[in-house]
Amino acid sequence: MSDTSFFGHPRGLATLFFTEMWERFSYYGMRALLALYLTAQIIDGGMGMDAARGSAIVALYTFGVYLLSLPGGWIADRLLGQRKSVLYGGMIIAAGHFALAVPVDASFFFGLILLVVGTGLLKPNVSAIVGDLYEGKGAQRDAGFSIFYMGINIGAFAGPLVCGALGENVDWHLGFGIAGVGMTLGLIQYVMGGKYLRDAGNLKISDDPAQRSRDWKYFFGTAFFCGVIGLAIWMLARNGTIQFTITEFATNTGYICLGLVSLYFAYLIFFAAKNSEERGRIGVIIALFIGAAVFWSGFEQASTGLTYFARDLTDRNIGSLVLPITWLQAINPLFIIILAPVIGGLWIKLDKKNPSFGVKFAMGLVLLGVGFLVLAWGASFSTDGGLSPMWLVVTYFFHTVGELVLSPVGLSAMTKLSPKRLVSQMMGIWFVGAAIGNLIAGLVGGTFDPSDAGKTFYAVAAFVIGAGLIFLIASPVMKRMSHGIN
Repeated sequence: MSDTSFFGHPRGLATLFFTEMWERFSYYGMRALLALYLTAQIIDGGMGMDAARGSAIVALYTFGVYLLSLPGGWIADRLLGQRKSVLYGGMIIAAGHFALAVPVDASFFFGLILLVVGTGLLKPNVSAIVGDLYEGKGAQRDAGFSIFYMGINIGAFAGPLVCGALGENVDWHLGFGIAGVGMTLGLIQYVMGGKYLRDAGNLKISDDPAQRSRDWKYFFGTAFFCGVIGLAIWMLARNGTIQFTITEFATNTGYICLGLVSLYFAYLIFFAAKNSEERGRIGVIIALFIGAAVFWSGFEQASTGLTYFARDLTDRNIGSLVLPITWLQAINPLFIIILAPVIGGLWIKLDKKNPSFGVKFAMGLVLLGVGFLVLAWGASFSTDGGLSPMWLVVTYFFHTVGELVLSPVGLSAMTKLSPKRLVSQMMGIWFVGAAIGNLIAGLVGGTFDPSDAGKTFYAVAAFVIGAGLIFLIASPVMKRMSHGIN
């Protein structure tokens, strides 16, 4: 690695840093506004939905973003390469944001579909290119990912501040449009800086033309099949042949996904695993998958339940300034920027005394639950919007520490525990866990009632803390099943 022009790292890292920063700016800026726009009164420029329906749409959107990371990775590996996948994904994302900026309902929902497709194509592949910049897998590569991760959180911090302020205070659609401008800026610098990526992310073309032809046929066939199924469901629902609410559709989608994942795990245990050691490690992966889904089902209520809490129960007046609701969603990435080096340094200092996977997951879940206990306690003091924003700040602190304890560990565990022939599939399963967690989070967030908010938050706290205690109790068994991997 001769190129070290970007703070001792390849210059291409700067290109990817700013690409991901602007993409996360657009994603979190738009997401901060989404539930608020859907539930705002029509007279105020919103769609006038109730919390349950609006949150179900948010749930399906975030579910789709993570779920489509699976085919997005496959398309990059087999058809386009990561470089083109990031470019086309970014273009689709920008188009989606600009569609949201058009004050027409049909354009808005078409924009959401574009965002799901584009993010699914970009999200898994920009990270893959970062790894491809480095020749080895040592400390330099890890440091590069740390710098890249900082770009993610700078974008996540700035998005709610800029898009949120414009969307809430000027016009909802202007906020969505600015998110598109951000993604466009990211694309421009990605294209201009592409020369610094060298061969990183280019498609490794198969030597078998017949295989490539089969891959394209499989892609178009699958896309056509999914399109026909989606169109059929839409037409049957439109003419009243089948009837369901958007909440019921989201719930049933979750059940179907859980059923398919369960069948896949059964296949891994009974057919794919070659011996008892592999079965044990896959068993730990299954446990971590469940733990991750539970964690995200609480954590990702930031875009629904916690946003409604900020809107309905929080006093956001600071002198003559009224703090935008969306600005409170910038607290989590700010805490990540501050605390990530602290948590990382703690694990290094502990060295051989480092807790096991199971214990770290237990810690993350309990910290998440403590955050909800804080919020439930705060809700008991007010029903008239008079609570200090500090209740949310403290909650986000516990949630962020929980995220930093659990999420990086889960990613690392997936790569360590997976048989080498199944690593990519297990990383895909991690995204599916996040997708299911986001879906549940949106549905639970839709039950928010400002007159009895504590009830929902106490229930969530009890659920995630209970899951954490189960992980703590089961951690010795999980450690044995890991067969020396920790």
